[in-house]
Amino acid sequence: MKEESVKEYTLTIFCENQTGLLARIVGIITRRHFDMISVSASPSSMEGIYRFTIVLPLTHEQVRKVALQIEKQVDVLKVFYYENHEIIHQEIALYKIPSNVFYQGERVEQLIRRHNARVLMIEQEYIVIEKTGHREEIDALLSEFKKIGIYEFVRSGKIAIVKEMEKLKQYLSTLKE
Repeated sequence: MKEESVKEYTLTIFCENQTGLLARIVGIITRRHFDMISVSASPSSMEGIYRFTIVLPLTHEQVRKVALQIEKQVDVLKVFYYENHEIIHQEIALYKIPSNVFYQGERVEQLIRRHNARVLMIEQEYIVIEKTGHREEIDALLSEFKKIGIYEFVRSGKIAIVKEMEKLKQYLSTLKE
């Protein structure tokens, strides 16, 4: 029997906004000793329904079982999981670099342009740069800034939209019939 390979899956969890629900969902994942690459939460396009996006490195069978377990939670409406080719996704990162490296020629300015980043704030002691993109793009710019000096770095979790029409609306319409 062929062993399944681990892939990066993005879970989209639609739920009611109830206190402690995210902790219960994270508990389901961590109880199985699975790593989480990122977690993000936001309102969805439908009134009163929230959306959690969790990225996990799992086999297809593992992600299927985790999705079913999460779906058993009372406040969870539906869970979908996707591979990267099925979604459009981005992350956002902020880099705080020393002002003096910015003023020492055009190197940093060219670096910002080459990586399609933008200057968000200029202060006397530091400059904040914003970059949106995929994890590899964000890491590449971080690597460049580490060579010239960086004070601080922070990134968001992955946010994603499915390439096909939102499955939740299709699922909810079948319940009304």
